[in-house]
Amino acid sequence: MNIPWIEKYRPKTLDDVVGNPEIIRRLKEFSKTGNIPNLIISGPPGCGKTTSIWALARDMLGDKVKDACLELNASDERGIDVVRERIKRFASTKVTLPDNIQKIVILDEADSMTEGAQQALRRIMEIFSSTTRFAFACNQSDKIIEPLQSRCAIVRFTKLSDEQLLERIHYICKQENVKFVEQGIQAIIHTSQGDMRQALNNLQCTATSYGKITKEFVYKVCDEPNPSSIKEIFQHCVDGETKEAFDIIEDIYNSGYSIEDLVGILFRNVKIADIPEALRIEFIMVNFKIFN
Repeated sequence: MNIPWIEKYRPKTLDDVVGNPEIIRRLKEFSKTGNIPNLIISGPPGCGKTTSIWALARDMLGDKVKDACLELNASDERGIDVVRERIKRFASTKVTLPDNIQKIVILDEADSMTEGAQQALRRIMEIFSSTTRFAFACNQSDKIIEPLQSRCAIVRFTKLSDEQLLERIHYICKQENVKFVEQGIQAIIHTSQGDMRQALNNLQCTATSYGKITKEFVYKVCDEPNPSSIKEIFQHCVDGETKEAFDIIEDIYNSGYSIEDLVGILFRNVKIADIPEALRIEFIMVNFKIFN
């Protein structure tokens, strides 16, 4: 069976989690003492938020983790009522655990919940506080209402560094016998922007589609414009040839990319482009003026 690599290589313990070492140290302390607070785990996509909570749950709950840990998506299309009922049933079910160890509910995409749904969950947290702890995973903690924030410890993850992605990608390439060139790996890192999930998905798709990781194959899989076109845009800007630069931008736009795509692509590339620093700053400012 062809298992997605994001699942096959998902860390199972806190020691295996990549990045955010200070946060992982704090979670290990929770595991040692068995005293875990309600948590709000915020950060960008693919930085290990949900994976880290599952690793903490395994460390604390051991072989009881399947019975004593429940993960739900807070944006479940069936509605928050279904989510609440599942939480109530789970929290009400008896599971034999060591003293002072509670069951854990993981709510992913918690920042997508309406204020009313969050208020309802606050009441559930109060009712089951003696038996259950809650972990809210979200991209933006400020979307969580203050009454929930005040009942939780807030943990802020940061995106993974290029070096952390590089080490993990090399490891997986070795495990899967994937052929690659370093420019291809750098393209994976560049397109993923610190998102491990995106990096591994792009890596597997490229390896499956082409059998080798090269820069050209990666950009085809990721549906990114040819990097040479982006370089031409910057070079035309350096040479003062704004019409030529905008002609290329228009060609990219007409090939199906949205304005938001263009802003993101240009912004990502201008940070690493070989252009004078003053022009880099000016380009960023002009870029925002044009597209905002």
